[in-house]
Amino acid sequence: MNRVLRLALAVVVVAIVASACGTAGIGGSKPTVKIGSTNFSEQLILGELYAQILEANGYTVDRKFNLGPREIVFPGLTSGQIDMEADYLATVLSFVNKDVAGSTDPKQTATLLQKELDSKSLTVLDYAPAVDQNGFVVTKATADKYKLTKLSDVAPVGGQLVLGGPPECPTRQFCALGLKNTYGITFKAFKPLDSGGPITVAAVEGGQVDVGVLFTSDAIIAVKNFVLLDDDKHLQLSDNIAPVVRNDLLSKGGDDFKKLINSIAPKLTTVELTTMNKQVGVDKTDPKDVAKAWLKKQGLIK
Repeated sequence: MNRVLRLALAVVVVAIVASACGTAGIGGSKPTVKIGSTNFSEQLILGELYAQILEANGYTVDRKFNLGPREIVFPGLTSGQIDMEADYLATVLSFVNKDVAGSTDPKQTATLLQKELDSKSLTVLDYAPAVDQNGFVVTKATADKYKLTKLSDVAPVGGQLVLGGPPECPTRQFCALGLKNTYGITFKAFKPLDSGGPITVAAVEGGQVDVGVLFTSDAIIAVKNFVLLDDDKHLQLSDNIAPVVRNDLLSKGGDDFKKLINSIAPKLTTVELTTMNKQVGVDKTDPKDVAKAWLKKQGLIK
């Protein structure tokens, strides 16, 4: 082999290696991704969406799902116990800095959130059109008895009613604390339940609580004929779904990783999310199967 040919081959090899490094981050290999989630079914669905699109493209995923509330999951993200999680723009902004108010504009809220995340070496990637907020529901009988259609109707009768929701609700701005600050609602009592799950549904339906905290994208609200009280003073802000990712993972994964995760956002609408929630919460389909079917339907995996 002559010197010119050897030199040409060397250039080709270097170019190929450089190209590989550019698509998969520093070092060329695809990192293992530790995906975390909080403790309700929608989070399991979202976690599976991210996990399965990554696995379909050669990534190894370590699922750390159902860890507990945000008070457990978010510190795990900042400490590196997990690499990414799905969150809700306005709610996580309030969690990171309670003195910074979100907006009804998701773009503005995402910008405010990123400013708070910069010092934590975290990045919020593209947010979806899908929105899921805390909703406050009552039975039709309770709505008729107290003439309730909106949250401001609750203030005059709150002292007669029991609120049920996740244990952290009393200290959350988008839950009991916000109801008091924004609407002047003080309840007779608070009963700690689960995070918008079957325990809350059963407690509302069975009369153990008068007002229950469910998620607005939960199809069970219509199935059970609950009345979702209108948030007429806009306590809930732009809680669009968005992945929050460690910067070191973004560096390792490169453009390939970022494009894969961001490809989910534009296709994930509130209607699509509600449909998937129904499949898991009402039809009892495994979140893994629901996520896989949705990704295939959207053409994101084969």
